[in-house]
Amino acid sequence: MDRNETLLGDIRVLDLSDEKGVYCAKLLADHGGDVLRLEPPGGHPMRNLGPFYKDEPDPQKSLYWFQYNTSKRGITLNLENADGQELFKRLVETADVVLETFSPGYLEKLGLGYSVLSQINPALILTSITPFGQTGPYRDFAGSDMVAQAMGGLMFLAGFPEDPPYRIGCSQAYHSASVQAAVGTMTALYAREMTGTGQQVDVSIQESVLIAMETAMQHFDMRKEIRTRMGRVEPVVPGLGMYQCRDGYIFSFVVAGFGANWDVIVEWMDSEGKAGDLKDPKWNEIWELIMNFRQLVALANDPPRLMTLLGQFAHIHGLLKTFLGDKTKHQIYDEASERRVMMVPVQSVKDLALSPQFEALGFFQDVEHPELGQTLKYPGPPCYHLSETPWRISMRAPLIGEHNSEIYEKELGYSTERLILLKQEGAI
Repeated sequence: MDRNETLLGDIRVLDLSDEKGVYCAKLLADHGGDVLRLEPPGGHPMRNLGPFYKDEPDPQKSLYWFQYNTSKRGITLNLENADGQELFKRLVETADVVLETFSPGYLEKLGLGYSVLSQINPALILTSITPFGQTGPYRDFAGSDMVAQAMGGLMFLAGFPEDPPYRIGCSQAYHSASVQAAVGTMTALYAREMTGTGQQVDVSIQESVLIAMETAMQHFDMRKEIRTRMGRVEPVVPGLGMYQCRDGYIFSFVVAGFGANWDVIVEWMDSEGKAGDLKDPKWNEIWELIMNFRQLVALANDPPRLMTLLGQFAHIHGLLKTFLGDKTKHQIYDEASERRVMMVPVQSVKDLALSPQFEALGFFQDVEHPELGQTLKYPGPPCYHLSETPWRISMRAPLIGEHNSEIYEKELGYSTERLILLKQEGAI
């Protein structure tokens, strides 16, 4: 696909990000943006993050680096070197966006703050991702993904009630900030279409976590209650919660108005001789109660009846648990779907990799790595599909300084001899 046929094919981005914003740059690159990945001479520290291809620690084989730097071209540049700063200013003249994750004030100290860069290129958009934003009492505080999850409130809702707050894995705070930064950058690009001028996009990772906390804030606004950790979803009411099966777990959501009722489940169990006594008319009142949400809630005000029912619930739950325990989760899903029973598998990473649905959507993408002599499979697009300007991985992540000659010589006009000197001086 030609870059002009992509969403951001006419946009150039200078990517100075670290883990806090590298996913933002990937989103822009995979949508066709000409993203130049700027690294210090010798390579960015992210290249030392594992896992590594074939478990061989090597800055050129980091799978972390592979994943987050697709579709980018790579050059080396030392921003703390005077010649490197002049090179950067030349690049800014050609850029639409600069993405950076330095501490507030760092670029200003180098003489490369937004006030300077916007004079070089008034249409430039500077997207800055920091732990707490460019202003406020926490402005100069350092912060990791874990700090952001804690300070943004997410950790308070993660984990089990009996345990301390729990950090969600896979850098969720950084991902949230990157998504917000990509949206902010796109919005600024749209505004530039109308005004002709750029602006600075200030992204606080703490704020990004805060707005990703589902309905915690609204919950307090409406009910004046602080949401807390819910813990394990153990079935109390039969058919509502987690059930173990032969190869993992399924989540059952048998609730009135959501698919089939208990009469269908009992017939299903009975077809395999595992319904026990559940076809006895004595259970009809229980089925009616289970499928009536208001009556279930009302049990909280009737403790004696509730205690009696818990024994009956346990009997039904035990028969269902035995019935489901002999099946695989995908077998349950297929058989339940045929009957419109709301039971779904709890997917493992392996399940997702082998998912026929993801295969049909074309989620996983094959990316060639000539330097490895291999084609590797990558996670695919975000959860939206554009029919006219589709997302795609155009190439694998760049090697260290792979495109120095392409950018500095062919585009900016520097001679080979001049580049050799710049390298010797530590500028590139």
